[in-house]
Amino acid sequence: MYQINEIFETIQGEASYTGTPSVFVRLQGCPVGCSWCDTKQTWDANDTYVVSLEQTLEKKSDSELWAHAQAEDILAAFNARGYKAKHVVITGGEPCLFDLNPLCELLHAHGYSTQIETSGTFEIQAPKETWVTVSPKINMRGGYEVLTSAMQRADEIKHPIAMQKHVEELEALFARTGVAPKLVYLQPISQKAKATKLAIDTCIQKNWRLSVQVHKYLGIN
Repeated sequence: MYQINEIFETIQGEASYTGTPSVFVRLQGCPVGCSWCDTKQTWDANDTYVVSLEQTLEKKSDSELWAHAQAEDILAAFNARGYKAKHVVITGGEPCLFDLNPLCELLHAHGYSTQIETSGTFEIQAPKETWVTVSPKINMRGGYEVLTSAMQRADEIKHPIAMQKHVEELEALFARTGVAPKLVYLQPISQKAKATKLAIDTCIQKNWRLSVQVHKYLGIN
């Protein structure tokens, strides 16, 4: 059973799949504790807020409401809502609290591609065909360490930054894990001008890439 906070269809606004029509499956539960998290409503899986899957599909704003669902229920929800996108982004919360193999394998069998967005602090359980975006959460309140296995599995690294120390933390992570992926994105936290300039300058210097959260500039989910 998966814990579903929301399911919605939109445009992926970050990193390699920017501009791709996508169905987002947001899972409930995350102990990592990022201070700048914009989905804090997904942190706690409080039974007080359990509702039906249909109620999560109908949500119009962020809330702590969530539902239990099996992989088949999620696919059925796609069909019932008439979603056209064939790329599925599994996010959270922290999606790697769950074994994502059953969901991804079912989606692949029905013609979907899949992507996971994870902090890298839990083992990634997903098929090799699934695109893995690791947004490494370093020195967060929850005290979890970014796993070497997650860094090795990553197809891309997407690192939120606001100041120089965040760049240095990423470089230290590469040194500690011995993993320096070729595809590295820097993403300015909250689209602040200073953070954006730092990201641009660093990307040029290191031949990394810039992720600007296009969906936020467009004012969509």
